[in-house]
Amino acid sequence: MQDLFIDRSVLPPTETPRKSEETNEAQYTRMISVAMITMNEEKAVARVIEDIRDALNGREFEIVVVDSSRDATPSIAAGQGARVIRQFPPQGYGRAMARVLRESHGDVVVTLDCDGTYPASEIPRLADMVLSGQCDLVNASRLERRPQTMPLANYLANWFFAIAGRVLVGVQSTDLHSGMRAYSHRVIHEVDFDPNGPALPVELLLKPALEGFRVREVFIPYGERIGETTLQRWSSTVWTFRRILRLAVFRFTHLSKRASPADGNTRSSCALDQSHRPSGSSSATHRNSVQ
Repeated sequence: MQDLFIDRSVLPPTETPRKSEETNEAQYTRMISVAMITMNEEKAVARVIEDIRDALNGREFEIVVVDSSRDATPSIAAGQGARVIRQFPPQGYGRAMARVLRESHGDVVVTLDCDGTYPASEIPRLADMVLSGQCDLVNASRLERRPQTMPLANYLANWFFAIAGRVLVGVQSTDLHSGMRAYSHRVIHEVDFDPNGPALPVELLLKPALEGFRVREVFIPYGERIGETTLQRWSSTVWTFRRILRLAVFRFTHLSKRASPADGNTRSSCALDQSHRPSGSSSATHRNSVQ
């Protein structure tokens, strides 16, 4: 199967683009939802919410939290102005993430781990890439290089997952498990996801890319975690490959049926546009090729 771009133009059209002079106004008047799922994050939640509020000062936004904690996390979050939805007893990572996405009311939803590892200061940049019409989904990759705060085993595992996603699903990304992304309202409501089990971020990235939504990837710093990790490594690894293999089948069956030989739209491989964080140069580095 020949490698081609996943071209959004052959799928149902997105919103009619705004005139350029209207774009900046639209970016700063449409609501941003910041969505988090929490489990026993009482040491981190107040600082994370404070950072979010600082980053979005002057913007219209909401903070939505689906919480499965036994500690004081939900009361702290509510006291900081977040809309807290209790999911207790816990129903698993996937169901919690699916619910917080559905419960978010913004034109763009930015997900964030509530542990201090992801920079809240990057939320406006990611949100505005979606609100301005540049793309439908932004993946914030931690892996431009190995972060000092990430154990070597985790770093190598994440690269292995990325290679598997490229080889089996045809989507080129550096970080399938990033907890920080910006999703358009359309992606959340038009793409069917399986909320059962861990590793849902893998499917939340790969399936929209396969279905032709415009996906970009930017690099962000990755900080030190506050509190203890709740990651179940073995279960997450198993479910990562389960989701990748299921999407590999989806790639070669469902999408091939949708492609018409007459128009040549065989959508099989996609390289995400990749942008570095702004530096002294005004231009960003983008990669837009399929190999």
